[in-house]
Amino acid sequence: MKKLILGLLIFGLASQVNAQIIELEAIEITATNYKYLNAVDSKEVPVPVKMLEKKVAEFDLKNADFYIDEYDLYEVRFFIPNGKILAAYDKEGKVIRTVERFENVKLPAMVSLAITERFPGWTIKKDVYRVNYYDGDSTREYKVILTKGDETRRVKLDGYGKFL
Repeated sequence: MKKLILGLLIFGLASQVNAQIIELEAIEITATNYKYLNAVDSKEVPVPVKMLEKKVAEFDLKNADFYIDEYDLYEVRFFIPNGKILAAYDKEGKVIRTVERFENVKLPAMVSLAITERFPGWTIKKDVYRVNYYDGDSTREYKVILTKGDETRRVKLDGYGKFL
């Protein structure tokens, strides 16, 4: 009985050693649109916005159904329920520029703090987050509609909470 248990134990350990060998096919990783991701990256941007921006950066233009090598510029639209991105790619698949618009996203702490300091007692009715990216540089802007009773105000802020 001891020999049987010892034999099963050795057999079990030996089969696990073989199970650990995994071969993966080689893949090529390219960082074509890292400048876009670095330019639009903000630590306080909501997760759905980050995910859509990541999709824009990872989009493989050359394997798209509409790709034809003759054209120099391609415009592709990406959508989620509360936002959209219009991205322009060159024929190599590099993001040249984007126009991004998202509605009713969570405002960054700096923006919220600036609004509450300047407009105490006001509530946020609606907000729009806009990003414009062009050739390695981006601008962020928040358009916010504030209400207090029957009064309504529209304000614009940059990504750092500075009123425009």
